[in-house]
Amino acid sequence: MDINNVAIIQKYLPLIIPVILLELGLMIAALVDVIRREKTKGPKWVWIIVVVAFNLLGPIAYFIFGRDE
Repeated sequence: MDINNVAIIQKYLPLIIPVILLELGLMIAALVDVIRREKTKGPKWVWIIVVVAFNLLGPIAYFIFGRDE
């Protein structure tokens, strides 16, 4: 790894860590909700794949379109 690459990583790391934590928290919250909810709009296994495969947009899509209340 080049010294310039390390400097770039160190520069942007404080910005990247909160985004990663937000992404993980949103994904975990969506997975817990999918598993605990009795009915969803569509099969649960599809929503689980969407939430995990599409990191940031998948959980948001589930909370907007997938919950059957």
